[in-house]
Amino acid sequence: MATRVLPLDLQFQGHADSIACYLLPHHHGAALVECGAGATLPALTAALAAHGYALTDITHVFLTHIHLDHAGAAGFMARQGAQVFVHPVGAPHLLNPEKLIASATRIYGDRMQTLWGDFLSVPQEKLMILQDAEQVDVGDFRLTAFHTPGHAEHHIAYQLDDLCFTGDVGGVRISSYSYLRLPFVPPELNLEKWRATIERLQTLNICRVAPTHFGIFDDADWHFSAILRALDAVNAWLESAMLADPPVEELRAQFLAWMEVQADEMALPADVRQAYLLANPLGMSADGMYRYWKKFRENR
Repeated sequence: MATRVLPLDLQFQGHADSIACYLLPHHHGAALVECGAGATLPALTAALAAHGYALTDITHVFLTHIHLDHAGAAGFMARQGAQVFVHPVGAPHLLNPEKLIASATRIYGDRMQTLWGDFLSVPQEKLMILQDAEQVDVGDFRLTAFHTPGHAEHHIAYQLDDLCFTGDVGGVRISSYSYLRLPFVPPELNLEKWRATIERLQTLNICRVAPTHFGIFDDADWHFSAILRALDAVNAWLESAMLADPPVEELRAQFLAWMEVQADEMALPADVRQAYLLANPLGMSADGMYRYWKKFRENR
């Protein structure tokens, strides 16, 4: 029998369809893929209650990576009793999040608490490190963790039967639109690794995808192919945009304009555009592309 997977909308900043986590019930409680930010804990609590669960019923939290919108509440969940699973490179930052918090504070400034809430450390005994292709049995289901760099070096995608929880390497895809955007955030963006990750996922028996932003889609072949097309498109755009060696501020403006053209072509309504922007701030993507270009491409 297929494992039940229940999407939970974390209502980020009061908006639907921006950040999800996924509830996997089992005989002794439930597991989560992702847990959201500290600021979304009230929404998580309410969503769990709607399915008959409390925070203390969560036995496992499987993180795709440690960015605040995915893992900010991990320390709190660990203190409620959950085991937290993470990539080896991400683990030190969950044990001691000071550097991660300081880095985010440089970006978000006085909006940190409003956007993300508290980011508590995960106790050592509650932190579980996952190697590539490692399997974890929970109740009567099994998750397989695949190291999937590109968006971040410490990224993991999880396979459950024919479903893949793709985190952010699966892009941002809102509602029923056949349109996705890729979050190109600093500091670890690598387009070549991202392509290799998607090509690897295409070799697995995956029919459905569940990106954290947002929902479950049953067209994995289209979805993965669309990511590869998006990577090709942004690579060509970046090569052209960087010919004049613009400052990062100019690159941001150009990228925002390009994304607006895409949104117009797709006739995205205002609420859907807002969900895309909340899940994937475009200025940050421009910053990530600028850093990637300067680090990996400028002197080729």
